[in-house]
Amino acid sequence: MMQEIYGITLEELKAWMQQNGQPQFRAGQIFGWLYGKQALSFDQMTDLGAPLRAKLAESFHFSTLKQVRILRSEDGETEKFLWELQDGKKVETVLIYSADRRTVCVSSQVGCPARCSFCASGKQGLIRNLSSAEIVEQVLQIDRHLKGRGERVCHLVFMGMGEPMENYEAVVKAIRIFCSPDAFHISQRRITVSTVGVVEGILRLAKEELKVNLALSLHASNQNLRKKLIPYARKYSMEEIITAVDAYSHHTKRDITYEYTLLAGINDTIESATELAELLKGKQCTVNLIPYNPVEGIRLDRPEKRDIEQFRETLEERGICTTWRFTKGKDIAAACGQLALQQ
Repeated sequence: MMQEIYGITLEELKAWMQQNGQPQFRAGQIFGWLYGKQALSFDQMTDLGAPLRAKLAESFHFSTLKQVRILRSEDGETEKFLWELQDGKKVETVLIYSADRRTVCVSSQVGCPARCSFCASGKQGLIRNLSSAEIVEQVLQIDRHLKGRGERVCHLVFMGMGEPMENYEAVVKAIRIFCSPDAFHISQRRITVSTVGVVEGILRLAKEELKVNLALSLHASNQNLRKKLIPYARKYSMEEIITAVDAYSHHTKRDITYEYTLLAGINDTIESATELAELLKGKQCTVNLIPYNPVEGIRLDRPEKRDIEQFRETLEERGICTTWRFTKGKDIAAACGQLALQQ
């Protein structure tokens, strides 16, 4: 069975070279062609001998994603890519422009098992995991898209469709390719993995010697409310999750971001803010406030600006650092929580 070339790490490719009687430095050359020169076939790798190119073509195949369309926001700051996978399933990825920063919001699954009440991605549950190659190629194709204007992808957030920790092996493998100096060479500090709180995955990631940023999709100040908003939250108590997140922070020396989607009349009260501040008291963290972005078929409302400001002020007064996520891409359903399964 042929392997997907974009899902192979440099170390795995070196091992393949050794098994096939080739010098290991050839692996670095191939990575240079794949991610630097962005070759689309082994025939383009002209500094490799014809027998090696033929052997590679017998063992690996290239593209796994077919671009269906690109939607661009009116302000030009967001682009949403729809891909068709080889089995006909579809997945979305978002490119965000911010000053000189080019951030890709990557998907890790088709659908999502978390089924958050305010998010479009999980409305139909989990369909399947993406392979490491399907994750990597989202970024590669967008990087190729930017290359024509002399730009490159520089930041990654695993905040697209899916729960990254439920596709752990493929996500970590993709991260290693993203960070490889021979591939994308993206700093680990410019990669963020978001999770609803898969305790085993958080603790395992802490031991990977990957100092990527961790964001916890919290969205509630207590366990009872969280279980109502995120059915997946019934698997783990908030205490278990916070303990795992603290362990990750301690091991990696990275501050934690707590994502909090504000829903009018549900979790945006002063009482919720006070309870949240008590929960996170003394922690090196930031609460990222995300005003709800409307999703068709979901009857929830975005809070008024004054309510968001009061919520934020309550946290800040109690020593909790906050950010207020500026909504981008809402007009093309590319904002947080709006990525959906496409037929």
